[in-house]
Amino acid sequence: MSDTAHSERVLDQFTRQAPAFSAAAMITDDTVLAMIVERAGAGASDTVLDVACGPGIVVCAFAPHVRLATGIDFTPAMLDRARALAAEKGLRNVAWDQGDAYRLPYADASFSIVVTRYSLHHLLDPAAALREMVRVCAPGGRIVVVDAYASEDPIKAAAFHRVEVLRDPSHARSLSLTELRDLFPRAGLPEPQPTLYELHVGLEELLARAFPNPGDLEEIRATFNAAADDDRLGMPVRRKGDSIDIAYRAAILVAER
Repeated sequence: MSDTAHSERVLDQFTRQAPAFSAAAMITDDTVLAMIVERAGAGASDTVLDVACGPGIVVCAFAPHVRLATGIDFTPAMLDRARALAAEKGLRNVAWDQGDAYRLPYADASFSIVVTRYSLHHLLDPAAALREMVRVCAPGGRIVVVDAYASEDPIKAAAFHRVEVLRDPSHARSLSLTELRDLFPRAGLPEPQPTLYELHVGLEELLARAFPNPGDLEEIRATFNAAADDDRLGMPVRRKGDSIDIAYRAAILVAER
């Protein structure tokens, strides 16, 4: 798929997902947000950039702790949600820009903390996006990458990739934890030490905010049901009565610039 076609798919999916995505419990979890802010070492003099900021949840989590928090996203509908959230919280030290993760419209060394959350698996070239994050981060600043990760088993990772693409056609590829860590030295950073956690979500809740192609819901449900028996996706999937609980494994990775 070309970069342009993929960008159009991301724009379409996240424009439609914006209302439900903004309210999703696995996105708004205060415990995880507090972990990200703490692991980033945020302080009153810091300036933060959140790349692919979506509905502004991470920006608004950092804002009370830093001098200025800026969010940039490709999707105008997400930025509308971000502005509304900041207004609701009465935050004034925030800014919002529309733009591309591969070509950030900022000078070198503009921010002391550069973060991205749950975005790399939507990017065809996550290494290029990380290099841009490094470019706009000041020496001595921190780079923070937060993402769900795939199994180290290539067969399970491939099965996970297939169901994620079916569920969300804007999905590019979830990296394994090893691959996420390896991005850092490739971008000139020290290897990070990850903080690991799980994101629990019910299958039907997950599907309620997704826009798969017509006819794919049956395969998605069947795959997650089967994974509860045979671990084919390499992630915790459990039956709870008549429902399916899914645990996405995720990591917070931090390195000093």
